[in-house]
Amino acid sequence: MTQTKRGPYKNGIVRRRQILDKAVEVFGTYGYLAGSLRQIAAEVGVTPAALARHFDSKEDLLVEVLRYWENDNAHRTAGAEPTGVAALRDLTDLMEYHLRHRGFLQLFLTLGVEATNPDHPARQFIVERYASTREGFAKRIQDAIDAGELMPLPPEQVQSEARLLIAALDGFELQWLLDPDFDLVSEVDRFIEATIRRLEGTPRLPVDK
Repeated sequence: MTQTKRGPYKNGIVRRRQILDKAVEVFGTYGYLAGSLRQIAAEVGVTPAALARHFDSKEDLLVEVLRYWENDNAHRTAGAEPTGVAALRDLTDLMEYHLRHRGFLQLFLTLGVEATNPDHPARQFIVERYASTREGFAKRIQDAIDAGELMPLPPEQVQSEARLLIAALDGFELQWLLDPDFDLVSEVDRFIEATIRRLEGTPRLPVDK
């Protein structure tokens, strides 16, 4: 019977994953600029020299963290995606994902602020990420319009609505990071439903007191 060997290669993959997980926490908590490789190495339980065997530099580690996050997020969206208004309601499920991946969310919002500096190493990634998110949200809205579920809107208003969605979701997520008692999923669900009613042309329902 042949026994599978763990070996240095398997151990190296595990260690690399540990470093990435801890880097998400450190960069998310302190930012890329303040978070240090020495701190990450200490929290993983390795020396800075051992960490350097996996990542050539701090910038290289950041690139791999962002790639790691993108791959993880891709698994969430794998499979058949909802269309029309259902695709807008799917944004509530995205909040459920964030509840389980606080570190990734904290990292993204922290880098979003830091990357306003044109020289930040994550600048291009963040700019492209916001652009692709805006286009993705605009497509969800336009698809719902094309399906006859929302009232027709000019292209510039579709883009404006997409930007509003980004601003609202980032704001809700930030409030949750600051206040663990903030009900992120419920608040986003209410906002999405109100947005759908508004874009349907349906009068806003009174708030229960």
